[in-house]
Amino acid sequence: MADFSEVMKAGDLTDGMMKRVVLGEQDIIIARVEGKFYAAQGRCPHMRAYLSRGKLNGTVVTCPLHGSRFDLKTGKVVRWVTGKGIMSMMGRLMSMLGVAAKSEKPLAIYELKIDGERVMVKIP
Repeated sequence: MADFSEVMKAGDLTDGMMKRVVLGEQDIIIARVEGKFYAAQGRCPHMRAYLSRGKLNGTVVTCPLHGSRFDLKTGKVVRWVTGKGIMSMMGRLMSMLGVAAKSEKPLAIYELKIDGERVMVKIP
């Protein structure tokens, strides 16, 4: 059974910020929105880009590489795209070669709790 591990202090993030942390072998994104903290898979399930380098709008994080959007409350895909610019051209080339594009995949969401000033995350 997995235990909670401290990943940061609550004061390390202000509202509207997110940060990448590594816990064991897991890359995680921690976000703070309206005083509430969220923990999710830190890399996009499409092309493995670091979501912490993307944009946060409310609880929705946008992949910096291809623009897919995920809700950090649930992990659900808000918008799935295969890319823009060069990434879009690569997607079309892959289709012509018979290579299937990755299908829509949600983010893994991790249990999080605040213990005093400690932000704690549980990885299964």
